Amino acid sequence: MYSILFLLSLIITVASQFYIKIKYNKTNKILCKNNYKGVEVARIILDSNGLKNVKVKEVAGELTDHYDPQNKIVNLSSKIYNDTTIAAVSVASHECGHAIQDKNGYLFLRIRSTIIPLVNFASKVGYIVIMISIITSMFKLLWLGIITELIILLFQIITLPVEFDASRRAIKEIEKLKIINKEEKRECKEMLTAAALTYVAGVATSLIEIFRLILLARSDERR
Repeated sequence: MYSILFLLSLIITVASQFYIKIKYNKTNKILCKNNYKGVEVARIILDSNGLKNVKVKEVAGELTDHYDPQNKIVNLSSKIYNDTTIAAVSVASHECGHAIQDKNGYLFLRIRSTIIPLVNFASKVGYIVIMISIITSMFKLLWLGIITELIILLFQIITLPVEFDASRRAIKEIEKLKIINKEEKRECKEMLTAAALTYVAGVATSLIEIFRLILLARSDERR
């Protein structure tokens, strides 16, 4: 059973990453007719929403894009920052969606930002506790590891509405500002949906891992 659950978790993780990679590679080859770079898309959306104070910064890596609410920066990876593709428009507008959430005090974004330090702590401690309990066969420690996994799961569940809402705002903005046409809108939606599904996969994987750890802890108690 443990092996089956581990394999299922691995399949979900790999499949979700494979799917987003396919969609990204596809939309990364489709040029938008308005020829806006990712940085230009971000700047247009931010300025139109009264967010001229939010900076747009180029960062290294691939799909390392994120919004920094503390420093008010939309960070875009090099290709997204410089390209004029569907992928660039989709990702740039999505990160701007987070900036708009921040401005409007979106509840789930505020909750997620508040618990990030706790989640970071749980991630580090939980991994160590689980490894020690398995190596030493001190399975009672697993319950502490399960608690840390539940904290991470809570964070992932809170992240779901944050990500879906940011994508919804992104589509609304790029359509309203005429950054894309109707045909391009469909491609953007597909790209953003694929990205959101990776978060759904993350929740499913965490649930499976918690169930696996509970089975392991309870099996030891029955001995």
